[in-house]
Amino acid sequence: MADTALNVPAQAAYSRFHQRLHRRYGDELSLLPPGPPERASMEQALSALLERGLDLSAALRVLRQLVMERTMVLDCEQQAPLAVVTRAVTELAELALERACIQVRAELDARHGAPQGPEGRPVQLWIIGMGKLGARELNVSSDIDLIYVYEQDGDTAGLPDGRGVLSNHEYFARVVKGIYGLIGDTTEHGFVFRVDLALRPNGNSGPSAVSLASLEEYLQTHGREWERFAWLKSRVVAPMDSVRSTQVQALRAVVLPFVFRRYLDYAVFDALRSLHRQIREHAARRSAGHPGRSNDVKLSRGGIREIEFTVQLLQVVRGGQFPELRCRPTLEALGRLARAGLMSQEVADALGAAYTFLRRVEHRIQYLDDQQTHVLPTRDDDLEWIARTMGFADTCAFLHQFDAHREKVAEEFDTLLGGSAPPQCSAGRCNGARSPAQGGTPREIDGLMEQLPPALAAHVADWRGNARIANLRDEARSRLFRLVQRTAQWVAERSVPEDAAVRFLNWLEPLLRRESYLALLLERPAVHERLLDLLGAARWPARYLQQHPGVIDELANDAMLGERFSPMDFEHELALRLAALQTTGEDDDETLLNLLRRAHHAEVFRTLPRDIEGRITVEQVGDDLSAL
Repeated sequence: MADTALNVPAQAAYSRFHQRLHRRYGDELSLLPPGPPERASMEQALSALLERGLDLSAALRVLRQLVMERTMVLDCEQQAPLAVVTRAVTELAELALERACIQVRAELDARHGAPQGPEGRPVQLWIIGMGKLGARELNVSSDIDLIYVYEQDGDTAGLPDGRGVLSNHEYFARVVKGIYGLIGDTTEHGFVFRVDLALRPNGNSGPSAVSLASLEEYLQTHGREWERFAWLKSRVVAPMDSVRSTQVQALRAVVLPFVFRRYLDYAVFDALRSLHRQIREHAARRSAGHPGRSNDVKLSRGGIREIEFTVQLLQVVRGGQFPELRCRPTLEALGRLARAGLMSQEVADALGAAYTFLRRVEHRIQYLDDQQTHVLPTRDDDLEWIARTMGFADTCAFLHQFDAHREKVAEEFDTLLGGSAPPQCSAGRCNGARSPAQGGTPREIDGLMEQLPPALAAHVADWRGNARIANLRDEARSRLFRLVQRTAQWVAERSVPEDAAVRFLNWLEPLLRRESYLALLLERPAVHERLLDLLGAARWPARYLQQHPGVIDELANDAMLGERFSPMDFEHELALRLAALQTTGEDDDETLLNLLRRAHHAEVFRTLPRDIEGRITVEQVGDDLSAL
């Protein structure tokens, strides 16, 4: 709800789309039972439409129009929660895909027999919803991003006389085409959903349906960082017998290791920066000469996409080690990130409020004319209608709140990615603590040595014959050199002792094959700085960190220093991780033992800076480790 809610009647009938629906489908609107559209009530309306003589294609399209009319009334006149609207549209998509898949496969099976795997076993099809469909967050004029994956290659059974045999590949390609005809084609009743297959392996140049083995090979060999964000929200949405089957675990086993890496994965920051830069540049080109287009609630600065990126980045970075962070819906993920200390509850609440506000605005933009647009209208009367249906007295009050939400989103996003926002720290992350001197990063070791104090230069000189250094990718070598530059700058400023800097380089060398640690330290100057402090204080931290380097991310949490070990919290966190692993079938003994080891290593390490900085006494150190 808006901050300035009013008891002003907000009539959905202002919408041109609403007016068209009542002119065209006034006699059918009553077929959808009263209340929020849900799967059961939509099934009932679909049956009634089929009984009236419509074929499945027409019935699904008319059903879509009935659902859209109902959501407009609920949203604009009754201020229904966002979840009511997104659930209705998502369940409409699931129902449409289910019914279309059943009909198309029945027709193909009658002509070619069912697809088979080894020993004649039936082969499953998984229709994977990506993005907002996977997260159950579809907007009212959304397209649906799909990927079709079938279980195994082979051939169909054919007809009794041996005719009609197809390869499974060709069979499922025809399934995809048939489903598109029932859902995506535009007819006299419009479409059910626009369908986009661009996220499939190899994009628009790839086959429309791929085998599980082909998907696995693609993700392992060619999968790009931005695709991990796309697969993060993936979910098998149809057909229902495949959703409920045990075989779907084989698909999870392929996707999860691709999205969530075993180690903390800060290398994705650069990939997200690049992707976000492309999106902003595209938005800037679209708005050039059209100032109104800069008010894009999805793609402009501070828009919905930046909230989603903020959430997904933190999930991808840490979701491998902390499975309780894995979830698809944006609002639920914000809550989980706050509970994990990766953002303050205040920031999570602010981003959640902005997300809800912007999504409700997005829906009203689309209600106006049933167009897939995210740009605020320029007509004064349209803007006033949006403001009033959001509960504001006038357009100015609405735009003030609109700008405030976007500014907060942009500020948090820029802080996370180390953008143009001023340096600041909050609840477990810090950017811009100190940055290396300007002047660029040298490409060769000799050039780097020229910038270093004598002790560091002498150490780096030995790298000229080091195979680990020579075998680094160009990107990793650049990260390493930038870390050394930053360390040397801090030595020159006398904030870091030279012996601590040398210990840091000694500690870093054996870990160079794990490039994610270079990315972590570069992305989080506060972690780099605190690590140098620890290495300078004693030798034991260096040995422990050599054995368990993943614990260094604990240094990013400022609140950690003022805390004590809590057995109750420790058990609760482990219980959350166990529950998350059980939902994806990853709760085997080895995984669970590794989970326990990592949690133990992290807790031991947290005690170290508390001790060194004098936050707890020697007796308290003993008490905490004994309790652990």
